[in-house]
Amino acid sequence: MSMKRTNVYADPEDLALIKEAAKQRGVSEAEIIREGIHLAAMANRVWDEPFDWPTFDGGGAPATKDEVTATVARSVVER
Repeated sequence: MSMKRTNVYADPEDLALIKEAAKQRGVSEAEIIREGIHLAAMANRVWDEPFDWPTFDGGGAPATKDEVTATVARSVVER
C-alpha cells in the first residue's frame, strides 16, 4: 500500500495515550495513528447508495430481556 506523509497537531495527552497503546500492543505509534485516521475516515464516509440491509419476516413478538439473557446464558454453558 502506498502511503503519503502528512503532519498533524495533537494534544500531549493524546500523544501519551498513543505511546502507551503502541507499547502495550507492540506496534509503532504511527500504526496506532493510521488506525485512528482510518476509523475517523470511515465513520464520516458518505455512501453514494443506501445500504441493502437484510430483512426478516417474523410475525412473532420481539424477544424479551429475560429470553435474551437465558439464550446467552445457555450458549455460554454449552461452550
